[in-house]
Amino acid sequence: MGCMNTQPLNSASKPMSTSASPKFGFSKVKVRHSLPPLLSSRLIDQVRERIRYLHYSDRTEEAYVHWILSYVRFHQKRHPAVMGQAEVVAYLTWLSNERKVAANTHRLALAALLFMYRDVLGQDLPWMFDLDRPKINRRLPVVLDRDEVARILGALPAEHRLFGCLLYGTGIRLMEGLTLRVKDLDFSRLTLYIRHGKGDKGRVVMLPQKLVLELRLQLQRARGLWELDRMEDQCALRAKAGPDLAQAASCRPPLPTCAWADFWVFPRAQRSVDSQSGEASRHHAFDQAFQRAFKRALAQAKVDKPATPHSLRHAFATHLLQDGYDRRRVSS
Repeated sequence: MGCMNTQPLNSASKPMSTSASPKFGFSKVKVRHSLPPLLSSRLIDQVRERIRYLHYSDRTEEAYVHWILSYVRFHQKRHPAVMGQAEVVAYLTWLSNERKVAANTHRLALAALLFMYRDVLGQDLPWMFDLDRPKINRRLPVVLDRDEVARILGALPAEHRLFGCLLYGTGIRLMEGLTLRVKDLDFSRLTLYIRHGKGDKGRVVMLPQKLVLELRLQLQRARGLWELDRMEDQCALRAKAGPDLAQAASCRPPLPTCAWADFWVFPRAQRSVDSQSGEASRHHAFDQAFQRAFKRALAQAKVDKPATPHSLRHAFATHLLQDGYDRRRVSS
């Protein structure tokens, strides 16, 4: 593939008041004064409902639900509404002393409990702001040199190599690459549109010319899956309509799940059932599949560094600086 020598080229409620709380770990903590009433009756359904109303990411929802369930199970399935500071402290102490979780994990569990009490149960808990958060030791990023990057990309399996080259050649994050849609590629201007990056921020990044041909071929493979999904959707609608012509006529037109422009650049090989809608759909490629492939490639390339796919982003920025690019341009 031509990407082996890729060089990086160039990203309805009332207003909320804030109050400072240095012990809590934030310079300012948002206090929500008005949220709509919850329609769900079960606690976890209420948590999901509130998270989706506030447009938090799917990963935030998954993490918060996990830690809230862990908290409830730790206290023998007692409802959090009847528990308080002592139970929260006991749970966090157990995480630190028995589970020996990392500082970031500890802080995430505390954030999930704060969200549950404040935004789901609607309880005013000033003691929450007196809980100390563990100190996070900032680690230096792992930076790969050009030879190491080339060896790792060469060791990646063919189905993952283009994606690895894209991460290094553009400096985008793992999930930003996996969630790229057809409309986000602009070959005429050699640009990528990142519409929902970290913090739900959008930016534009440069696309290396060497990746254009391989990306066009990838779009052809993706379109084959999109057309297959379209045929399956049409068959499903016909089966639902049945032999009754009147019922068939009343059915909506057999359109694909999404327009071609909204389809994934890197779709998953199999369709899956959407957890929210309950309908079969095709998701983007699985992040852990690439992470496992990258780990194997790291060992095969004999690179003795604790690198991850995110290290390609650090390498992208470092190599640009080494080539004399302005720091402000790289950081954008």
